[in-house]
Amino acid sequence: MLQDARSGNGNAERLKICHLGKYYPPAAGGIETHVQTLARAQAALGMDVRVVCADHRKHHERPSDASAVCEEIDGGVRVTRCAQRMSFNRLDVCPSLPGVLSRLTDEALDVLHLHTPNPSMLLALALVRPTTPLVITHHSDIIRQRLLKFALRPFERFIYRRAASVQTTSSIYRLGSSFLSRYAEKLEALPLGVDLSPFTYPSQTAIDFAQHLQSSYPAPIWLMVGRLVYYKAVHVAIRALAHVPGTLVIVGAGPLEHELKTLAKTTGVQHRIAWQGYVSRDQLIGAYHSARALWFPSNARSEAFGLVQVEAMASGCPVINTSIAGSGVPWVSRHDESGLTIPVNDPMALADAARSLLENESLHRQLSEGARHRAADDFDHMTMARRSVQIYHRALNAAPQDPEPMRTASGYRTLPREIEPAENTSTAGS
Repeated sequence: MLQDARSGNGNAERLKICHLGKYYPPAAGGIETHVQTLARAQAALGMDVRVVCADHRKHHERPSDASAVCEEIDGGVRVTRCAQRMSFNRLDVCPSLPGVLSRLTDEALDVLHLHTPNPSMLLALALVRPTTPLVITHHSDIIRQRLLKFALRPFERFIYRRAASVQTTSSIYRLGSSFLSRYAEKLEALPLGVDLSPFTYPSQTAIDFAQHLQSSYPAPIWLMVGRLVYYKAVHVAIRALAHVPGTLVIVGAGPLEHELKTLAKTTGVQHRIAWQGYVSRDQLIGAYHSARALWFPSNARSEAFGLVQVEAMASGCPVINTSIAGSGVPWVSRHDESGLTIPVNDPMALADAARSLLENESLHRQLSEGARHRAADDFDHMTMARRSVQIYHRALNAAPQDPEPMRTASGYRTLPREIEPAENTSTAGS
């Protein structure tokens, strides 16, 4: 049964936690941002937290004196970046990674927290087989990379069988995942969280950037945030823009940028799109506050959650998202509560929703207020951190998944897992 770690304050006992990420900021990406936010929040709760990941910098981008392993401290979190020798089809080859994982045993960790999809870390874990209790956050299935998916599947199943808990980012994502159905007895929901205060109370720099956008481009401002990749469906937004007034501000970059700019020219809206590339944190917050709505037309289950929806909601910016089957996207921002939900791949539906938010001031005000409440009630980063600690304590008391006993630093014994209460119905998808 899918459990939801939503209530309570967690256990204040100090745990030694190691997150296994793909990359870590300043690398851009939703998973990267989440790992940093969760690790920092856990450290703020008094936990001993570290992160191991691949170094996002390519070999030629690293300083000439950089070693195979880079250590740093970020907000009370110890970060270890393993240099990549090469990258192939999203698989980073990091020769130092197995050795780093092997040495974690000497640190008497309580919990390893793996964030997937993460091919390099999956292979390294399968090779090293650490005995520390393992928790996994399954951010998304591998959807489009079929060769990678099938090549990894044996290793993936081996690691997931070993895990004491498998978390999804929403209560409904598992419904569309045949892979996760194998691990139903381990599934729990841990919604992603954000430090909401900078979005709710923007800095003067953010306010100035919002005013800059509003004075520089014809109103209204419509906003998209994310990498320019296939499942973000930026092409849908470009086609919708032809049927609404205003300017589409696009924050992000990616491999489809040239193709999308060509489409904008073909559609005749190239002069009403502001391509911002990557911006600073304050500028991003300012962009949310400048916008009439966030356009979020993603069209595949590769988009499992959409953390930028939470950022927009915390800024009082309604969201127009899509009803991706088996994804948490329409659960994060709910139709008629914090925004509007439309069918996937439907430019006219996106245009109609945008016009309704433009022409109906009462509706826009209602959804803006609802968005702020939804973010504060369900997606605060400290709430997420406390829920995660609850999950760790249940994992530490779970039955062992390997023939050999799991070692812990704080003396937990591997007792049979207790039966948890039924899923909190307040987290069910709408």
